[in-house]
Amino acid sequence: MAEVTVKDDNYLIVAALDVGTTYSGYAFAMRDKLNADPLHILTNIWNAGSRQLLSLKTPTCLLLDSDMNIKAFGYEAENRYSELVEENEHLEYYYFHRFKMSLYNAKNLSKELIIEDITGKSAMALDVFSLSIKALKDHFLNKIREQIAEIDIDDIRWVLTVPAIWSDGAKQFMRSSAEKAGIPSNRLRIALEPEAASIYCQYLPTEKLEGAEKGFTVADIGTKYMVVDLGGGTVDITVHEKKNDGSLKEICHASGADYGGTSVDRTFFKLIESIIGTAAMKEFKSKYLELYLDLSRDFEIKKRNFGTSEEIRMFIPFMIFEELCEKHLNKNFKSAIESSKFSTDIATRYGNIRIKEDTFISVFQQTIVGITKLIGEILNKKGVDGLSQIILVGGFSECTLVKKEIKSTFPDKKVIVPIDSGMAVLKGAVIFGNKPGAISERIAKCTYGFSKRKKFDPQKHDRSHLEIVDGKDKCSHVFDPIVKRNEILPLGKEVISTAKLKPENNGLFTLLIYQTEKDNPVYTDEDDCSVLGTITEQISDTGTSDKIKVKLIFGETEIRIKIKERATHKEWNGKIEMI
Repeated sequence: MAEVTVKDDNYLIVAALDVGTTYSGYAFAMRDKLNADPLHILTNIWNAGSRQLLSLKTPTCLLLDSDMNIKAFGYEAENRYSELVEENEHLEYYYFHRFKMSLYNAKNLSKELIIEDITGKSAMALDVFSLSIKALKDHFLNKIREQIAEIDIDDIRWVLTVPAIWSDGAKQFMRSSAEKAGIPSNRLRIALEPEAASIYCQYLPTEKLEGAEKGFTVADIGTKYMVVDLGGGTVDITVHEKKNDGSLKEICHASGADYGGTSVDRTFFKLIESIIGTAAMKEFKSKYLELYLDLSRDFEIKKRNFGTSEEIRMFIPFMIFEELCEKHLNKNFKSAIESSKFSTDIATRYGNIRIKEDTFISVFQQTIVGITKLIGEILNKKGVDGLSQIILVGGFSECTLVKKEIKSTFPDKKVIVPIDSGMAVLKGAVIFGNKPGAISERIAKCTYGFSKRKKFDPQKHDRSHLEIVDGKDKCSHVFDPIVKRNEILPLGKEVISTAKLKPENNGLFTLLIYQTEKDNPVYTDEDDCSVLGTITEQISDTGTSDKIKVKLIFGETEIRIKIKERATHKEWNGKIEMI
């Protein structure tokens, strides 16, 4: 029997952790100060080391030794691994970066998911994610204990951010990773990233909202607005409306795709690779990692700040590119450019490259088209009429070109960008941790249900599902929905189902829950239907009743389960095992 979850109302601090695709970080607040001022939220300042760069986030880079012990995380991991590569001592280590998208891309997500590090060495994804969360958790604990020495992990309500477009299984994977990292399950809340940003923007004054007129607020009752979370890996979009009680309701379920900032990075490095060749680029990334990181950081700065100019000047490791081009192409770097399709668009001068404006803009084109198309599709959905504001958050929202294109594509919408847009999700997650009821209604993005056997109806059912049971015609694998796609889910919506225990199972109760993106599925074995997860419980007293009650709670960021024995009235928290 599962343990009853202890209430987590006794906490002194709310701490939010964000393992992002490109950058990670945390934010926190004392509960009493948060209650007095929801914007009284603190963040860490990370130091990049040799480049003397200060940042509110650190790269999502994890360095492990051969025994999978943490050696470094973030900027420190980048710098230490670069040194190891330079000394040719890196092969005994694991170096992971930009691994978050592995959960989004996994077709059959499980705890056994394997991912590869930068050199192709394999490791369990659960270990990589849990060690990354542990690195952030431990860094925060060390920092807070400098101020409050006696603070305990149970004094903290932890919040872990995840994209809203992720599957229920991916959310559970992150919860399992956090638990493995040492965060107590009953102290952990999952926050959906665009929701957290939406909550944060409710409290911001006009001067903190770029594009907002004096006196403007997103907090007016009845206001409908869109939050576009432009992260490193994905664009994650939600639409909210402010209710009379001050809470927010979701108008349509979250949508998104892999149009984050890293998609622009990939296009840029493909451009460079088309000039110097695949072999040279591979050697550049593996042998000269520090220079590759410098080029990546320089591009990141240009990517965010680029507006319009006749040409873009960028640092380039000129001598290394000369050497690599001579080795792999039998020509120097300048000749490689001149013989490429960019001969009239890119030039070298004084150790830099100069890229013409149109060529630089083309690097963004596919990503921007994907983002604006998604926004347009959502604006055409039912219930979104009357929406007047689009709020951009996330690190990629700082890109001048992206902001400009969204404004020009949707001229009738007010496009607003919080001044600290890159931290909006983390700070909003802290507020959410203190006020988890801030989002009071959500929209179901799937149809959920059970597989049932029902009376066979030849007018409705396919004969391939016909079964003869005790001489009666039955239809097997009928999808019995409990929640339908696009259904409004108030916070804490309960769905109750009664199930029978089979005597031959000796009190072991198993129930499968199915999901589909169809509005009206007929069978659970249809192509677009899949098993969401399995509820498995050992019932203690099977002699008094053969029935149990299963209560599923929807409308929160995760689906919760309660199990109750009908005869004894014993109730406890269950779990849907999804991974």
